[in-house]
Amino acid sequence: GVEVGPQPQGVARADILDKMRKIVKHGLDFVQLFNEGKEFPPCTIEVFKIMEKVDYPRNKNGEIIAIIHPKLQDQDWQPLKNGDPLFLTLDGEVIPYQGNCTVYPTFINEAAYYEKKQAFVKTEKIKLTAKHLRSSVS
Repeated sequence: GVEVGPQPQGVARADILDKMRKIVKHGLDFVQLFNEGKEFPPCTIEVFKIMEKVDYPRNKNGEIIAIIHPKLQDQDWQPLKNGDPLFLTLDGEVIPYQGNCTVYPTFINEAAYYEKKQAFVKTEKIKLTAKHLRSSVS
């Protein structure tokens, strides 16, 4: 499956549809070239590995007591460092990120994840290296 976004639930956006078509086309092109015996050289790529899901701050009754800080909103895949604003309480108090390493949040404040108690997902940026690849079919 391919998920391309972000976009609100129930909304069809032309720019997102175009991105989805392009990635599916690249995938199909790869399959065709692989099946034709093309050799792909080794490569390294940066990816984001999920570390953990982070919930909203809640009171003892399980009610959300803070929202995503405006400086974090719409900053998916951007570095979040120790001390950066993370949440904003309804009283206006800033709750900073407290971590020992830079993380890259994603799925920030997505409506589909409220019921799953997920304010965002913390990821780390890592590099993956792939060896050369070639079909063994002649």
